[in-house]
Amino acid sequence: MSAELLETVPASDDAPVRRFRGKNKGTRWTRGKDAELAVIRLPLDVHDAAARRRVEQLYSAMWSIKRALQRDARAAVDAFWAGDVRREVDAKAWRLELGLSREGMERRAYRHMEASRHLAHHVTKALVMHQADEVFETSVSRHLFLDASGCRFGRPRVGRWWDYTRIPGRARSHTVARKWETFRLHGTLTGHLDAYRHRNLDDAVATPEQAGALPAGKRVLEQPRRMAVPARPSGRIDTGERTAKGAPKTRAATWWDHTGPLAVVVTGGAAGTRADLVLPVRLPSGSGRWPRLLHFLNNPDTWHKIDLVRRRDAGASGGWAYEAHLTVLTAGYASPATRARREAAAGLERVGGIDGNVSNLSVVSFPATFDPAAGSVTSSRVELTDDEHAALEKARRKERGRKRALDRSRRASNPVQYGPSKRQLARADRRQAAGLPVRAVEVPGGARTADKAAVPKQAYRRDALSAGYRFNRARLAEAAATAAAAKDHRARHIAERIVAGHGANLVVEDCDIRAWYRLWGKALQATTPGRLITAIARECEKTGGRMLSVSTFTTKLSQTCLCGQRVPKTLSDRIHACPDCGLVADRDMVSAAVTAHVRVDDPDDPSTARVDTVQARHTQILFEQGLQEALSSQPQRGARPARGGRTHAAAHKPEISDPRASARRNTTNRYRPTPNETRPATERHKAHVGATAHAEHAPPKRASPHGNRTAITPALRDDS
Repeated sequence: MSAELLETVPASDDAPVRRFRGKNKGTRWTRGKDAELAVIRLPLDVHDAAARRRVEQLYSAMWSIKRALQRDARAAVDAFWAGDVRREVDAKAWRLELGLSREGMERRAYRHMEASRHLAHHVTKALVMHQADEVFETSVSRHLFLDASGCRFGRPRVGRWWDYTRIPGRARSHTVARKWETFRLHGTLTGHLDAYRHRNLDDAVATPEQAGALPAGKRVLEQPRRMAVPARPSGRIDTGERTAKGAPKTRAATWWDHTGPLAVVVTGGAAGTRADLVLPVRLPSGSGRWPRLLHFLNNPDTWHKIDLVRRRDAGASGGWAYEAHLTVLTAGYASPATRARREAAAGLERVGGIDGNVSNLSVVSFPATFDPAAGSVTSSRVELTDDEHAALEKARRKERGRKRALDRSRRASNPVQYGPSKRQLARADRRQAAGLPVRAVEVPGGARTADKAAVPKQAYRRDALSAGYRFNRARLAEAAATAAAAKDHRARHIAERIVAGHGANLVVEDCDIRAWYRLWGKALQATTPGRLITAIARECEKTGGRMLSVSTFTTKLSQTCLCGQRVPKTLSDRIHACPDCGLVADRDMVSAAVTAHVRVDDPDDPSTARVDTVQARHTQILFEQGLQEALSSQPQRGARPARGGRTHAAAHKPEISDPRASARRNTTNRYRPTPNETRPATERHKAHVGATAHAEHAPPKRASPHGNRTAITPALRDDS
């Protein structure tokens, strides 16, 4: 442990005592408990080489400070857990002595800034302080203190430069006028309209309100590719007051007097040797986006804080595109159509259940009174269409091609670190046998050179990377971010349709999506069940309802019929067939219908859920034919009954020549039942696992600590 962690500088008569700002004597501003926040992204123009260089230097300086703070936090946390005696006597005092507090992290950040004098040319103490607060909240506090679920996060670690995309700003003062210490937004929406007015815009449109009232499709702004940097106001401004002699009082003009186009102003370094950095803001040009701009930008009193964010952009100068994320003290924007849709959905007196799995999402809803006169049963299924499957496969092929290009580029730049492939060795042997000269291998295709412990002799971070490699890596990261944004957009649209058709009071199984990813891997990236469920929960909350989570261990939804009878099913059984009431329907639809009849004693505790079997049986009797049609009208893809009464998903696997490989495959973790199964599946006949022909040669099955497992076929891995 370094001595810096425990250093205490005693006050002496010879050395001057450092003075700090005292406590605020005025009333602190606090945001209301129910106050909402919203964020708008404002693209910044950084085509000017000097401005772009300053922004890059700002990111480099802030990353140096964050990395140093993360290293200090990791060392201090290790010292805290190593001091058993001190921690048992007084844990709080031990934390404060190590500097594991918000103020301690801020003091440590100040010392780093003062020790590296070049940082004062790029950053301010306000930025450093807010960066220290973020490190404390995201690394130290989440590790030392338990969260609401009784868990704590892991040991603080140092991040990567490529993942450092956000510089947190400091919120402006809401008690003192014209006090915004880090990133500031100056200008007005009216000034931006006057400066970049479109040439074909009607002269009658003179205000942002009039531009927002235009029909969609009209061009409002005409912003050049290289936007001009607004000039700081100069001269003297009349304050409206009078001196003792009756003369008007004036003051020097500042950025607060700027009423032209919008621009983000970054305060110069603490050393005061650099002027403010001014970055023009680029706004959407279409009239359809102006109602949203009016909601966020037309009232400067609601502006709260700005964070400087960068994202990968292979086409931008420097490889990064920069944005200002403005936080406003108001709710997010909702269009008139969205408000009308949510009002209509809030008026639907319905209750519904959701059954989510790896490949699809099933929703079934009933009237809140469970009376057929109040409405009919409604069912929906969310799954990938043929066009989405084709687009997904195309994107995967493109991603594989880009990754292969990256691998070829790395091998070509570092040929010494790789050995030749088998084909290249065979070619060399043929040339040697034919008496031909040895040909140098420019791009070796073999494994990386490693020691006896299979550790590469040279770390990957020390490889030489070409400019093409960096460009392709940026394109790959940009494509991944674009795909993630597209998935979020799709999830929001699906959530809107589900809530609009089934109401805002829904129930879903409490499943851990992370366990699904451990079992099924990238198969979930196509359907993204976690994004869908999160988007539906958010839409329910915005509409005025709530989506409840219920435990699968207390309800056993996938093994229960509406009549209350237990119907055991393995993972391959995609059709629900109840021998008691005769209900034959899709397994997921029946599970969603049963979920709609779950009652929860404590909405915040999923384990208090139970199935109201009496109400479920009553609903089944009342709705009769309509319920049967709703649960069976949308069969799941690949789960239609085939010959012999088995589904396509439960078909035989192809024979495997090596029985030992087959046995190993049937006992791997990848082929366990999915986590939404409420009990261990029963052992299947060996004909289902494709080992009948080699049953006598197969090794004896070992006892598993996890109980009975089911060998799941590859065709079933997308269904749960």
